[in-house]
Amino acid sequence: MNPVEVLRLPVSVNLAGFVELLQRMQVPHRVSEESGEQVLWVPGEELAGQVRGLYQQYPEGDPEQRLQLPPAVQPKAGGFVQQLRDSPLTAAVLLLTLIVAGITLLGDNHGTIHWLSWFDYRVQGEYAYFVPWLDSMAAGQYWRLITPIFIHFGILHLAMNSMWYWELGRRIEFYQGKWLLLGLTLFFGLVSNAVQFWWAGPSIFGGLSGVLYGLLGYCWIYQLLAPNRAYHLPKGVVVMMLIMWVICMSGITELAGFGIANAAHTGGLVAGCLTGLLGGALARRRR
Repeated sequence: MNPVEVLRLPVSVNLAGFVELLQRMQVPHRVSEESGEQVLWVPGEELAGQVRGLYQQYPEGDPEQRLQLPPAVQPKAGGFVQQLRDSPLTAAVLLLTLIVAGITLLGDNHGTIHWLSWFDYRVQGEYAYFVPWLDSMAAGQYWRLITPIFIHFGILHLAMNSMWYWELGRRIEFYQGKWLLLGLTLFFGLVSNAVQFWWAGPSIFGGLSGVLYGLLGYCWIYQLLAPNRAYHLPKGVVVMMLIMWVICMSGITELAGFGIANAAHTGGLVAGCLTGLLGGALARRRR
């Protein structure tokens, strides 16, 4: 594709901030100097028009706005393998989830589940006998605060949670980086597990859904305060997730024979909304 001239400016104009913005967005470009002027080039006329519009809005660059362009400017999908490379933390969490699903036989192998659950326990006949949680903490088994998020019970449970983590996790990792996504995942996992423990007492629970409601709440509130393309979710998605939360909290699922960690969902959602409020307010202030 032939390069297209986007901007031609005097060399006295500082393009450093705008070039940094293009680099963060992974927009292909180059800058040359011709007859005392600096010229910005990009491949393709469509991309050139979009970059001109971006320069009119942010001539000095603004990292917080690096996703405020039509999807054509954003990094190309490049197939599933490329998406994995672009979202290493999201992929790593899902890989670990799949590994745990395999070694726990999707909830049937109590010989491994008891090492990962919030409570240690042993199964005798049809009953589970739980070890006091504080005893496990005193023994240094702190991983139990987080590892229940990787336990899943059944293929549908695993598939739904994996799909939504892939969708929400990639957004946060692309816009705010893998370390923030890791911090949010661990924080929402800790909060949702702790709330479920406080609500239900000794029990076997697990799944990424508490984390997912946290990520949903984070993107939802952040987007309201500091709008950006990355966190824009169709209203139908948010409404559907909230309706599911209300249905689960109503107890209908328990009557139908499905055990769902409703308290974990609630804890994750509240934690996500609060962190989204904080993050969105800080981003709005910086803008």
